[in-house]
Amino acid sequence: MLTGNNLMYSYGLLYLPVSTYSLLCATQLAFNAIFSFFFNSQKFTPFILNSLVLLTISASLLAVNTNSENMTGIPKGKYVIGFLCTLGASAIFSLNLSLVQLSFQEVIKTETFSAVLDMQIYPSFVATCGCVVRLFASGEWKILRNEMKNYGKGRVSYMMTLIWTAVTWQISSTAMLGLIFEVSSLFCNVISTLALPVVPILAVVFFHNKMDGVKVTALLLAVWGFLSYIYQHYLDDSKSKVNKTSNNEASGAGVVIEVC
Repeated sequence: MLTGNNLMYSYGLLYLPVSTYSLLCATQLAFNAIFSFFFNSQKFTPFILNSLVLLTISASLLAVNTNSENMTGIPKGKYVIGFLCTLGASAIFSLNLSLVQLSFQEVIKTETFSAVLDMQIYPSFVATCGCVVRLFASGEWKILRNEMKNYGKGRVSYMMTLIWTAVTWQISSTAMLGLIFEVSSLFCNVISTLALPVVPILAVVFFHNKMDGVKVTALLLAVWGFLSYIYQHYLDDSKSKVNKTSNNEASGAGVVIEVC
């Protein structure tokens, strides 16, 4: 699933404008909500639904506001392929998150950090093997040397970019699994979607990009949606504590203490 998911995202990036691609990627939150309902018994409350809607709108605003490349040279058939691949990749990504949560609950049943690492290392290893086989089978490995040579920042920057992308992605993936392990796949996806409007803010700080009203609006909507989701967790936690206290009091009411 991971191998196919990465391949489909790659075709989406190849054949679609950035804005269209980003907009389709934002649908993964809706897909995740559906899969969580069926596979993880996710309960939807007004606060959670409000969070999902706001975060999706936030990501969509950024997508619409993105300066797209000129894609007039892409045939209509390839555009359709890119559209379907990106939409399918978003669905598969969401399905994978829900299945990971189901695996933690029904198969692994071990609350340890090593369980999280196992779920990260083994699937990633299989996915990497699939990508490497495809790289050599297609013959694209032959152009890697020229790609490195023609990289604008030089060969060292090329290698450093690849290495640190790999390292940070592994850290990100492990953190996502940790969120699934501790909370839920839907919460993990909410955090991932929350990061989308934060990226333009970081670009303003570190790369001095232009800030506009759409980016600010997207950020505010994302924060609002995130706080709505967190508030629902606060309500659930408070209710759980009240029920636990009530159960303890009920069980203690029938205890008879004998004094000898």
